[in-house]
Amino acid sequence: MCYYNRLIVPVSHAFELGDWQIVLPDGMTSAHPMQSGFEYGDWPIIIWSDRHSRPEPLMAHWEFIAPWSRTMKEVEAGRQKYTTLNAIGENLLDSRLYKDAALHRRCLVPSSGFYEWRHWKPAGAKKELAIPYLVYLPGRPVFYMAGIWQNWTDQETGEYLTGFALVTTAANALMAQVHNKKKRMPLVLPDKLAMEWIQPGLSKERLTELVHYQYDPAAMTAITIKKDFRTAPDPVEPFRYEGLPELKLVSDG
Repeated sequence: MCYYNRLIVPVSHAFELGDWQIVLPDGMTSAHPMQSGFEYGDWPIIIWSDRHSRPEPLMAHWEFIAPWSRTMKEVEAGRQKYTTLNAIGENLLDSRLYKDAALHRRCLVPSSGFYEWRHWKPAGAKKELAIPYLVYLPGRPVFYMAGIWQNWTDQETGEYLTGFALVTTAANALMAQVHNKKKRMPLVLPDKLAMEWIQPGLSKERLTELVHYQYDPAAMTAITIKKDFRTAPDPVEPFRYEGLPELKLVSDG
C-alpha cells in the first residue's frame, strides 16, 4: 500500500507549492527513481516552519517511530510485527500512535509517482498475477502526498532523527482498479489543500474532511511496468501484459 515511491528532482532543485517555491539544499537533491519504504531510508518532506512562517524542506527517515520505543533495537524488533511506513487517514484521530502528530505535526511528501500492484487472474490460470503499475500525475513533475512526522531520540546511542509516515485514504475510481485488493491510495492533495494540510491550527473537523479527500482520477495516469522494476535500470519502462483488461478512466465527479 504505497510502500514504493519515486522522486525526480527538477534541474532547478525547486518545487512549486502554491505561491511558494521550495528549494532543496544540495544534500537533498539526488533523484529517487524508485525507493522502497522497507529500506527505511531518507526522503525529503515539507513541513511548516513557525520560525520563518513558510513551508520548508527537511530530510527525514521514512518510518514513524513510536515515542515509547527507547532504542533502534526495539524499533527493528517492532518491524517484525507491524509497519509504520503508512498511516490510515480515517483512523488518525483514534490512534494512540498517530493522533498527536496528526493534530500538530503534519507534512507533505513530494513524489513524481508511486508504484502499486493490481491482482489479475488470466483466463485458464490457476493463480492470480500481481501486475505492477506506475501511477503519476501528467503535467505535474512533482506532486504532494499528505504525511505526519515525529522527532525521536535513541536512548542508548543518542541518535536523533525525524521520522514520517505517508497518510492513506480510500481509493478513487482509478486506484480501486489498480490496488484492487485493499483499495487504498496515498492521500494526494492539490496545492491549495496541501498548504492547508501543513499549516498550524487545523481543526479536528477539517482534518477529518481532508483525510477523506480523493484526487480526481481523470487527472491521474497508471501504466503497467515490468515485474522486475525494483531492480531494473529504468523502473518506469512501460510493459504490456497480454490479455490484461484496460483500466476504465472515469471521473469520480
